[in-house]
Amino acid sequence: MERRGLPTPCYLVSEAALRRNLEILKGVRERTGCRILLAQKAFSMFSVYPLIGKYLDGAASSGLFEARLAREHMGKENHTFSPAFRDDQFGEIARLSDHVVFNSLAQYEKFSARAKRAGASVGLRVNPGHSTQAHAIYDPCAPGSRLGIPAEDGLPDLPDGVDGLHFHALCEQDSDALEETLEAVIQKFGPWLPKVRWINFGGGHHITRPGYDLPRLEKCIRRMQREFGLTVYLEPGEAVALNAGILITQVLDVVTNGLPIAILDASAACHMPDVLEMPYRPPLQTPGARFDFLRAPVPAGQPGERAYTYRLAGPTCLAGDVIGDYSFDSPLSPGDRLEFLDMAIYTTVKNNTFNGMPLPAIALEHPDGGCDIVRSFSYEDFKSRLS
Repeated sequence: MERRGLPTPCYLVSEAALRRNLEILKGVRERTGCRILLAQKAFSMFSVYPLIGKYLDGAASSGLFEARLAREHMGKENHTFSPAFRDDQFGEIARLSDHVVFNSLAQYEKFSARAKRAGASVGLRVNPGHSTQAHAIYDPCAPGSRLGIPAEDGLPDLPDGVDGLHFHALCEQDSDALEETLEAVIQKFGPWLPKVRWINFGGGHHITRPGYDLPRLEKCIRRMQREFGLTVYLEPGEAVALNAGILITQVLDVVTNGLPIAILDASAACHMPDVLEMPYRPPLQTPGARFDFLRAPVPAGQPGERAYTYRLAGPTCLAGDVIGDYSFDSPLSPGDRLEFLDMAIYTTVKNNTFNGMPLPAIALEHPDGGCDIVRSFSYEDFKSRLS
């Protein structure tokens, strides 16, 4: 099937773009000897897990269901962290996981023996308390954060049997932020570092973004290997599928209220929730210019930059279901197809069926340009989530 034959709305993921990203990550692994995991919270398209598994060492999970997904469809290393584990799930989590990371000393005392009996390596998440980003909702180091053990009140003795430390403090950042954060980890948790075998740098590393400083990243990795003899893990999610997916939608109607408003069959609230949570204005390919995943996009204009400016909005009843304002060289009409860019990450994992909105189909584009629909959704998918 060609791209123009896909239904709308539809997430389309490019196999070629995934491979491009995975080759970059593979290069970091090979040059440094670090181990890299897919953070499933950002990208859980398990139909491509066999491909990802050819390049990476495994997956990072946030709980039981992700741990099961990784074990069933990738079958490599499986690392699980949760802010708090449930008694009724932990036995299965321990059996599925190669590493289990605990968020507090109390959780470690409660569950670590069970994890070790199941053969898992156990670690603690630490909070370096050093913020390098402006998005409070995504800042694990913000004041009052529940994520990780802080060192502000004095560092306790490291419990016996802890194999590793984990920190996650970044969000869509370059390696200069990692270098800063790593320095804070060393300063605050230095007494623990010689006593463990591995350290996990977490995610938020935009390793596959054009211009990302790979040598600085690799210097950080080698520093921990050289100074403390540690095996280093990274668990990026966005970097695996960055710029590897689009959301194809079409214009349903155009109304006017101060400015023209194009109502689409895709919703910010349902299908691209980070647009409202961050918030941000997602990039959009100029209509009529087919987006090529391996080349620079031809972006639509900023408001007022071109002859015709529209507000693009979803079809739900939420007044704020607005994607953003864009300008074009030609007017929009019902039936026009639009392609929002960088829509592989945090979309399928976070979307919802508010207002009974159908979920977009999920398709894979092969290197030859042919497309296969991997999954489509029906009324039964909506109904099955309700009582």
